[in-house]
Amino acid sequence: MSSSKPIAGPHSDHCVKGVKHTGEPVGKTLEFGGLSTYVSEPKSGEAKGIILFFPDAFGPFFINNQLLQDYFAENGFLVLGVDYFFGDGIHKHPEADFDIKTWIEAARSRADAEIPAWIRAVREHYGTNKKYAAIGYWFGATYALDMAGTDQVVAAGFSHPGPLTEGQFRKVKNPLLILAAETDDAFPPEFRHRAEAILQEIEATYHLRLFSGVAPGFTTRGDPEVENSRWAKEEAAATAASFLARFT
Repeated sequence: MSSSKPIAGPHSDHCVKGVKHTGEPVGKTLEFGGLSTYVSEPKSGEAKGIILFFPDAFGPFFINNQLLQDYFAENGFLVLGVDYFFGDGIHKHPEADFDIKTWIEAARSRADAEIPAWIRAVREHYGTNKKYAAIGYWFGATYALDMAGTDQVVAAGFSHPGPLTEGQFRKVKNPLLILAAETDDAFPPEFRHRAEAILQEIEATYHLRLFSGVAPGFTTRGDPEVENSRWAKEEAAATAASFLARFT
């Protein structure tokens, strides 16, 4: 069986929809490997670990993603959110004739080329002896999953993924968290079950949480005014913080 067989599909409309959150971000901006990076630090004490945050198409400086990264920092992590969009998040394109497919292809090509240098620069700056974890959302899910197959992190997680392959799951060697929406055109039940089967086959350590009544994007752009959406968003964040803390 081909290792390139899809196990999560391309984007759906939900990938660019959602509610903009409100709050005051507390992080700062640094540069690693030529890429601007949102850095959120724990309020006190030494960080329990370093989270490499691979954002959705809105980028690490979109308020929702800033607040999520700050939440992880409040839970004791040093969080580094990479801007592989170079400031050109998808929310910067409200034009009616915007070609999302072309934008994604160009963004993916740039990100694929730049991420390795970013990771090297981060590890050189903070030290290779620290415990790193990775988490990715939609566009960034593939990078977090890739890292789960390396010795550079101790755990990884993703939510509402963009395109993934069976081969990526077969390479997993570190604990993996999957935060899934019950209804997801890109990661439907048959793909989700196939991913579980592979993880069981390779005897991976993994945890999957499935949330009903929410759409893809609920972890970063869920509506806080809707009780189920708010609960799912907050519970997903808490699950991620707990899971990654378990291994760091």
